[in-house]
Amino acid sequence: MSRLVTATRYVAPLREGGSLPAIVEADDDGLYVVKFRGAGHGTKALVAELVAGEIGRALGLLVPELVLVDLDPALASAEPDSEIRDLLDRSAGLNVGLDFLPGALGFDPAAGFVPDPDLAADVVWFDALLTNVDRTARNTNLLVWHRRLWLIDHGSALYIHHTWRDAIVHAGRPFPQSRDHVLLPYASAIRDADERLAPRLDRALLASILAGVPDEWLPAEPGLPDAAAHRRAYVDYIERRLAAPRAFVEEADRGRLAA
Repeated sequence: MSRLVTATRYVAPLREGGSLPAIVEADDDGLYVVKFRGAGHGTKALVAELVAGEIGRALGLLVPELVLVDLDPALASAEPDSEIRDLLDRSAGLNVGLDFLPGALGFDPAAGFVPDPDLAADVVWFDALLTNVDRTARNTNLLVWHRRLWLIDHGSALYIHHTWRDAIVHAGRPFPQSRDHVLLPYASAIRDADERLAPRLDRALLASILAGVPDEWLPAEPGLPDAAAHRRAYVDYIERRLAAPRAFVEEADRGRLAA
């Protein structure tokens, strides 16, 4: 379960995309890249960030430590930028933070860093499992830090939670977006990654990860009356994605061979 820290200082905005994350200092003296609940994508993006990130860590992938960041809106009073003040005002309560990796550089296929083929396959498999559409050449969401590849920004994963419509049917579908994955050209067989990774995930692990999602991020909506119902829906969906045969594995391997 993610640690809870309290934000003590807003350090600097990261003006990337539309969500305006920021580097924030916390009461443990750590620096975190914080994704705010008051941003346009709301708390569902925070749920995806936390759930996907913790699943990645459970699989042995390098994802910065995730923490829950308690934000007092009074922190906004010293900010001269009205957009930032408004965002912090809307983000009172729990937000999600990733450990800041100082000096990390964005992964650029043209920069000469070549990922290990098995690692590349593992990341493709992971993103296909969780329907993460946001790891493309245009927006890699990968960092190179100390010559190792780190995964960040999973707020676009698990997009089924924006409607939950036809979740049972959707869970068994392939993931054609794997063909656009930035690491697919470097990957070894996705079937081999499937054999390595699928056995590491089970319902108990998924339930423990969902237990760490704050209730306030899981408000009632049609068909899901409370936080417990939301948690079951996520666990059920991912467990169905893991049920064999996994169509997303075949789809990713076809894309790899065609690349």
